Amino acid sequence: MSTRDVGALGEKQAVRYLKKLGYKILETNLVTRFGEIDVVAADKGCLVFVEVKLRRTKEFGAPSEAVDKRKQEKILRSSIEYVKSRGLVGKDLRFDVLCIGPEPGKIELVTDAFSSGGRYTL
Repeated sequence: MSTRDVGALGEKQAVRYLKKLGYKILETNLVTRFGEIDVVAADKGCLVFVEVKLRRTKEFGAPSEAVDKRKQEKILRSSIEYVKSRGLVGKDLRFDVLCIGPEPGKIELVTDAFSSGGRYTL
């Protein structure tokens, strides 16, 4: 199974998990000129951008460690493009990270995992 196939399975698992938690899935695999956002959802009045990280082994560290500053910046820029293009300026935004594995069945959702730190205004 290719890395892309594994990622697609992980994202499907993530969407099922988020739906069980009450998230309304708006988009998956959103591609912008700045990068890709795995899941765009609504949760309790917030527009939520979810980065899904899957690990099959512990060799490269915890899944959440893969969402470094560079990746956060891409997600932030992509989310701003999404918000502006859909006329959603003024909505509360949140950035979550959903980690799957490496242990079978292990899923961890980190809500409000990072913020723009005031770098961007809409």
